[in-house]
Amino acid sequence: MAIKVTRKDQSEANENVIRRFNRKVLQSGMMPLAKSQLRFSKPISKRERRVKAILREARKAEKTEKIKLGLR
Repeated sequence: MAIKVTRKDQSEANENVIRRFNRKVLQSGMMPLAKSQLRFSKPISKRERRVKAILREARKAEKTEKIKLGLR
């Protein structure tokens, strides 16, 4: 899916053409897909994903508790 942008008229500034192109790219949703395909990551098992989520939540809770106590 190629995105094409042409000048509306000869007096249109290059910045406007680039701005319209960037807007079309963002609206197409191609950037997140392209960025995700830059690096390959091995599929993670459901159990491992769950363990990581539990650890992440525990760290977050610990951090918010320290902030509430004024330690950080």
